[in-house]
Amino acid sequence: MDRPPLPESPASTVVTSAPPSEKPSLEDGRASEEAGDVQLQPTAKKPSLRGKGVRFWLVVLALCSSGFLSALDLTAVSTALPSIAADFNSNNYSWVASAYALTSTALIPWTGGLAAIFGRRPMMLIGLFIFALGSALVGAAQSMAMVIGGRSVQGVGGGVILTMSSIVLTDLVPLAERGIFFGILGAVWAGASAVGPPIGGALASAGAWRWLFYLNLPLAGVAIVLVFFCLDMKEPETTWSEKLAQMDYVNVVFVASATAAILGLTWGGTDYPWSSFRVLVPLVLGFLGMAAFVYVESTPFVKHPTVPFDVLRHPTSLIGYVISFMHGIAIMAIIYFFPIYMQACYGASAVQSGIDSFTLSFTIAPFAILGGISVVVTGHYKTQNLVGFGLAAVGFGLMTLLKYNSSTAAWAGYTVLVGLALGILFPATEFPVVAPLTPAQQPQGPKRRVTESLTRVTFTNFVRSFGQVFGISVGTTALGNQLEKNLPVEFARSIGKASNAIAAIPYIDKLEEPLRSQVRAAFADSLKVVWQTCIGVVGFCCVLSLFMKSLPLATTTDEENWGLKDREKAAAHEREAAIAAPIVATV
Repeated sequence: MDRPPLPESPASTVVTSAPPSEKPSLEDGRASEEAGDVQLQPTAKKPSLRGKGVRFWLVVLALCSSGFLSALDLTAVSTALPSIAADFNSNNYSWVASAYALTSTALIPWTGGLAAIFGRRPMMLIGLFIFALGSALVGAAQSMAMVIGGRSVQGVGGGVILTMSSIVLTDLVPLAERGIFFGILGAVWAGASAVGPPIGGALASAGAWRWLFYLNLPLAGVAIVLVFFCLDMKEPETTWSEKLAQMDYVNVVFVASATAAILGLTWGGTDYPWSSFRVLVPLVLGFLGMAAFVYVESTPFVKHPTVPFDVLRHPTSLIGYVISFMHGIAIMAIIYFFPIYMQACYGASAVQSGIDSFTLSFTIAPFAILGGISVVVTGHYKTQNLVGFGLAAVGFGLMTLLKYNSSTAAWAGYTVLVGLALGILFPATEFPVVAPLTPAQQPQGPKRRVTESLTRVTFTNFVRSFGQVFGISVGTTALGNQLEKNLPVEFARSIGKASNAIAAIPYIDKLEEPLRSQVRAAFADSLKVVWQTCIGVVGFCCVLSLFMKSLPLATTTDEENWGLKDREKAAAHEREAAIAAPIVATV
């Protein structure tokens, strides 16, 4: 009896080399590079989430729980900043955020190399343990210096968690399906940012901000259990010398240089004048060091550079990195400075300002998922970037209209629009980086191509996180400089200098009129500079997105080297079935 042949695997793809004379077009489903000899011919079948197995979805749950832990801490601190600064009578509040972002950013490029040496699961566990240690240190801090030190340790763990989540997704999910999972992780991040500010605000209002960090310990324990039992992945058989050779040790130059540059940006105009040597020296040394780092990375001396120069030569990938950096600036600006606006201008408590931030969080989450699904369904990502950045520009433009006494409908409506736009961009900005291919990146066929994309994903996380550091530092500096100009003289004298204004927010309600209204108006006017900066950032990205190409998305993963171990048996069964099919058909 005749039997129908076994169906073709939906994950299969054919990679061929086109003759130099033939330039493939995008219309026939092939990715066309400037070199003209790489073609992707995806199957006609749509990406499917079926048949991935229980272990796969447990891994997704482990990644979501780890990402939730990191995002919860990052966003909850924003509403607790004034209370932490007031508790220690310190004006170094910006470093509570910047220290975390800086260390997490600096360690991201090393995470990929360490994951190749020690494996995916050990690195994720190390990240979770370090994060828990940093949380305990901050909770037990007796000075602002100890808080900043603990946040630096947390940042190391948070950077590892963030990067490993992206790496594992790259290992297990084809690019054509990855939009949904980028959207899920974005929604988890947004969900954490929804509950984080109210939790941080409630604990800060109760004088128990330390428990904001102690709560991370049991949450980290849950994530560690999930990762330990679920994230059991294969590893390629390589020697230790080959693994160690993949590390980029020159990256230590960037760590030192970035730290110096951020110091200068943070101190400039607030702690010291911009003309002060205390600002100029770290700025100059920092940017010169980063320039030297980029130069050394481009030489043959570095075998596995952090900066993928071959990728940056492709216009679409370069645009992807730029918009990822800018998205980092915009997202951190709205998350950190909107609660300050609510507390300073409306007298909202830390708890209430966190609840007010729901207008952002509960729009970012669903639209992150919808944005990812739209990429999977349509196979395109350019439109999502254009729409996302365009709406963000409109939203931040409306934010500049806010005054200290604007209606609830005004600030709620404007932030909903910003959240919607930034949610779409969470998954959309990932694709321009990893979609383009070059012949040099595919010397060994499709498996080599997928493996090389790990460098792109790691560097994307690095660029986005550096944008977040830049956004926090520059935004804080700009706000401080504007407050120095706008605050009433009487209030400015009472707090000493403008950089102390954030710590003084809880005392604004105690001021007499008309001084109270004048101080609130000064905050609203000063924050306009932050929103105006964001207009320029997202508006530039909208224009830049016009020049990116929408290329077909790959449908393979490096299952052979980095797949889940439990899926080896399933693959063996599939091979046996394929061998047996002709025999069965003749019976």
